[in-house]
Amino acid sequence: MAFPRRTDTSSHAQWWRNIDHVALTGIGILMALGYVLMLAASPAVAHRIGASRNMFIFKQVAFLTIAAVIVIVTSRLSIRAMQKLAVIGGVIALAATFMTLVHGMEIKGARRWIALPLMSVQPSEFLKPCFALLTGWLLSLRGKIRLRNGWRFPGRALSCLVFLLIVALLQAQPDIGMLSVITMVFVTQLFIDGLPIAFFVTLIAGMISAFGLAYLTFDHVRSRVQRFLHPDVGDHYQIDTSLRAFGNGGLLGRGPGEGRVKDLLPDAHADFVFAVAGEEYGFLMCLFIICVFVMLLLCTLRRLLHEKDPFVILAAGGLITGFGLQAFINMGSSLHLIPTKGMTLPFISYGGSSAFSIALTMGMVLALTKHRVKPGLFSPKAAPTDIPLSNRLFAPSSTDKD
Repeated sequence: MAFPRRTDTSSHAQWWRNIDHVALTGIGILMALGYVLMLAASPAVAHRIGASRNMFIFKQVAFLTIAAVIVIVTSRLSIRAMQKLAVIGGVIALAATFMTLVHGMEIKGARRWIALPLMSVQPSEFLKPCFALLTGWLLSLRGKIRLRNGWRFPGRALSCLVFLLIVALLQAQPDIGMLSVITMVFVTQLFIDGLPIAFFVTLIAGMISAFGLAYLTFDHVRSRVQRFLHPDVGDHYQIDTSLRAFGNGGLLGRGPGEGRVKDLLPDAHADFVFAVAGEEYGFLMCLFIICVFVMLLLCTLRRLLHEKDPFVILAAGGLITGFGLQAFINMGSSLHLIPTKGMTLPFISYGGSSAFSIALTMGMVLALTKHRVKPGLFSPKAAPTDIPLSNRLFAPSSTDKD
C-alpha cells in the first residue's frame, strides 16, 4: 500500500492522516480472524446440514469483503453526512423492522428476518447503529437550540419516543437480546448527556423491572435464566460442549483443524465460534481476541476525551457501547458467565447482517473520531460539509452585529 506524501492534500490523503490507525488495524485483525475461524468451524457445519463443504466459507469471504468496503466508505463521511445518515438510516431500519412483523420469516417462534434471494436479513441489526447515531444527534441539539419561549430543544423527549417505538417493535418480534443491547446504548447516552442522578437511578430500576417482566412473560427467557442458575434444569448440551472445548484447548490449543466442538455444536460457526477458537488455538488466542476488542474500545474512548462536539461524543459513545456489549454477550455466553443468547461475535461469527451492521457501526466510529484540523498554514481550508449541520444552521451569519 502506497502511503500519501505529507504534501498531498487530496481527500484520500486527508482521510489517511486523520483516521484512527489503531482502531483501523484492530478492525482488520478481527476480519482476518473471521476468515481463519470460518475455515476451522464451517466445513463441519455445512457437512452436517448436507450443504457444500465450502458454502459458508465462500459466503463469509463475500460478506467480510463487502464489510471492509462499508467500513472504508462510511469512515470517509463528514459530520453533516453522518447526521443525514442518522435520519435516513433510522427511518429505513424502523420500516424494515416493522416489515418483519408482516412478511418476516418465523424461526424458533420469532419473526426477525426478511428473506432475500441470496441471504436473509435481520433489520434490527442495522437499527442499533442508526439508533445510536439518531439519538446522539437529538440529544446534542438539546444544548445547541433555544426555542423562542426560552425552552431547550426537546431532544431527550424525542429520543425517548424513538426508543419506545423500537421497544414496541422488538418486543413484538420478540427479540429481548437486541432490545437489551439497544436499551444499554440509550442509557449510556443519557448518562453521558448528564441525566440527573435521581432520574438515572429510576431508569436503572425500570430496566430491572422490565427484565423481571420479560422473565415472567416469555418462556424462552425464563428457560435460559433457569438453565443458567440451575445446572440440573433443562438441556445444557450446547453450553456443556462449549465449556468442554475450552478445557480441551488448554493454553495453546489442539491445533488447526483438530477441534471436535465444531462437529457437535449446530452453531459452531456463529454463536459459539469463540469456543472453536478456544479449542483449536487455546487460551492465548482467546486472550488475544479479547485484547483486540478492549483495544478498540479504549482507543475510541481516548479520542473522545479530546472531543468537544456533543454529537460526536454522544453518538460515538453509544456506538462503541453497543459494539463492546455485543462482543461481551457472545463471549460471556460461550463461557457460561451469563445466560445463553444468540448474538454474534463482531466480524468473527458467520452472518451477512451481522457483518454489515458491525461494519457500519465501526465505520461510523472511525468517521466520528477522525482528527479535524482547523484551517491553517499547512492544512487546506475546511469544506462546508465538514461543519456539523446543527452549527451551520444555527450559527450567527457574517452580517450579524455584536
